[in-house]
Amino acid sequence: MKLGLILFSNDPETAFNALRLANFSATQGDEVVVFLLGKGVELDQISTEKFDVRGQAESLLAAGGRIAACGTCLKLRAKEESEVCPLSTMRDLYELIAKSDRVVSF
Repeated sequence: MKLGLILFSNDPETAFNALRLANFSATQGDEVVVFLLGKGVELDQISTEKFDVRGQAESLLAAGGRIAACGTCLKLRAKEESEVCPLSTMRDLYELIAKSDRVVSF
């Protein structure tokens, strides 16, 4: 299955659970892409002691999953792309939606 996850929250627990689902899906052999939108582009800064968001993101990348971050949303926050939050576009989000078997938003 091709699974698209859209994360538009910077809430640590929400991001943690979205990435846990992404990681589990990857272990099931699914192709997983997480698209960060709005506050979600703050992913690389929202880890807490209780919710290791960065660790979940790194595990997903190591398992072959992809993470993409809205370039406009990054620019609005005066942020640049990073290893965890690579620059993407609305075209990338559109293609994710069009090509995924399932899309879930958090």
